[in-house]
Amino acid sequence: MPDTATIIETDIPARLDRLPWTRFHTLVVVALGITWILDGLEVTLAGSIAGALQESPVLQFSAEEVGKVGTAYLIGAVTGAVLFGYLTDRFGRRKLFFVTLGLYLTATAATALSWNFWSFALFRALTGAGIGGEYSAINSAIQEFTPPARRGRVDLFVNGSYWIGAALGALGSLVVLDRRLFPPELGWRLAFIIGGVLAVVVIVLRRFVPESPRWLMTHGRIAEAEQVVSEIEMRVGAGKRGPAAFGTVIRLSLSARTTTTDMVKVLLARYPARTALGLMLMALLIAIRLIVIGVRHDDVISSREVER
Repeated sequence: MPDTATIIETDIPARLDRLPWTRFHTLVVVALGITWILDGLEVTLAGSIAGALQESPVLQFSAEEVGKVGTAYLIGAVTGAVLFGYLTDRFGRRKLFFVTLGLYLTATAATALSWNFWSFALFRALTGAGIGGEYSAINSAIQEFTPPARRGRVDLFVNGSYWIGAALGALGSLVVLDRRLFPPELGWRLAFIIGGVLAVVVIVLRRFVPESPRWLMTHGRIAEAEQVVSEIEMRVGAGKRGPAAFGTVIRLSLSARTTTTDMVKVLLARYPARTALGLMLMALLIAIRLIVIGVRHDDVISSREVER
């Protein structure tokens, strides 16, 4: 233990874990977990509008440029996950899930105003960074609020909601790309406004999600953590009881902040199998996204050729 370490005793984790599932937990999962829906929406829309981007009198993308903007989104997502993952642990869950959502909202709206390839690629990369940052901030926050018995099922539901977004993106593209409803140059721009409108709704929902008491606790802000837990207990109708009634008091060592080296050691030395599995799943997800973008692109090009 470092000499600078401080020892604290707290019952906050036990008080959170003993809470029954209530509307508060549902609000947290919906307000935070919608990130996966936004991601599915973005990826599907990007593939659906490939033909429109090539036919746009302003952009006039080539097939190669369409592929490059898809890559820009993925690079942005990876970069955002790493950067905002660090900032989330440094500055808190609540601050960052507003920052990342704000970045997504701004960038996806800006994409609708793109005037050339480089502006479009930049805004797509920033959109990806916002989504990637959302993953980092949201995963930890959901886990820290969810009762232990529900965490596995909540994870499955939240991550599976990606395909809800994909379905919404497919349906939305049928409307905005319909030439009988919107001019071609306007339709693909409206496609990105869909995501921006959803983000505004999510911002309103997230105003009612508090900072994670576990994060406050591990960063030495015990009084604030106690206040948040007490407010949650009041909201769910579970008044505070003595520690012995619902769990044990734990002792924590609050030392200097975790470094990148510390995290790498934990991943590779303590949990090598889990790390390998996680990397494989991430690689598979990226491959699926690229395939979805490619298939949608081919479908759109084929339909345009048939029309001609």
